[in-house]
Amino acid sequence: MGKLPLWSWAIPLLGLALLLVWGASAPSLLVAAGLLGAVFAAVHHAETVAQRLGEPFGTLILALSVTVLEAGMIVSIMLGGESPTVARDSIFAALMIALNGILGLCLVLGGVRHFAQSFRPIAANALLVVLMPLAVLTLVLPSHTITTPGPVFSSPQLIFVSIIALALYALFLYVQLVRHKADFMVDHGLHGEPPSRAAAWVAFVLLLVALLVVILLAKKLSPVLEAGVAAMGAPMAVVGIVIAAIVLLPEGITAVKAASRNNLQTALNLSLGSIVACVGLTIPAVAGVALYLGEPLHLGLDSSMTVLLGLTFLLLAVTLGSGRTTVLEGTMHLAVFVTFLVFSFLP
Repeated sequence: MGKLPLWSWAIPLLGLALLLVWGASAPSLLVAAGLLGAVFAAVHHAETVAQRLGEPFGTLILALSVTVLEAGMIVSIMLGGESPTVARDSIFAALMIALNGILGLCLVLGGVRHFAQSFRPIAANALLVVLMPLAVLTLVLPSHTITTPGPVFSSPQLIFVSIIALALYALFLYVQLVRHKADFMVDHGLHGEPPSRAAAWVAFVLLLVALLVVILLAKKLSPVLEAGVAAMGAPMAVVGIVIAAIVLLPEGITAVKAASRNNLQTALNLSLGSIVACVGLTIPAVAGVALYLGEPLHLGLDSSMTVLLGLTFLLLAVTLGSGRTTVLEGTMHLAVFVTFLVFSFLP
């Protein structure tokens, strides 16, 4: 870890050059490639900083980086046009990808390779007990209020729920980092030896650059992405799935690698921790932008997706209850994830 890979700093710099040289006329294919590369670079640099800090601060850095990536992309698309549902679609897609897709793949691959895997239930349940009210308050409750029509909070309701989300996440951080820190510790880090202090600082600066590049490129790519989804005849919710998949792909790979090394606790910390930060911080950030701009923000899920969310939490309660998993639990999560994909394209 003494030297940063060439691609990890070259791609963000090339992304900045792409914006400066081509500007609005930049080829869409290059913008998409630069965006994906910058996401991988951002997560790589976040991992470098995370290794230097150690657990549980390392996992927190990764989770916050993913949150900034997703919030930045959502806000960029919101600023680029009429997209009142992009926040809901992206955050719900992130929930389904992390809790069913990534987690299911971790459990299946880990179960095939190691027969059964164990983890610390108290840590996993602490993450779940925060995530459930966060998800229900922000994604389900708006469809059942009557102050405003449709799946929309009124301004006072949106402010209140944003404050609650921030408060719940802040309480979780206190529990994770101070009060019950030992519950979230793992026996070893993400991988390899920790980098030097100088390497960690360089990685931190490059992380900020990569995050900026992702947000700027997302703003350039959003009209093309929306037009492409419309040309396919697919629902606009697919835009949210693409955003969530791009953001979670690098961290998902890290989680799957950890599970394959029989380090399921790290995989759970990554997959669950990132989504808790995503919901707890992205919703308030997006809500603040929507309130400032006076733009509508559709957060409430429809009935079919609410059913899938409820099924996911019921399944998680069983999966995370015993401290031991096999391929059976992983396969069930993957089945729910595939169902989510099918009903997103065929609502």
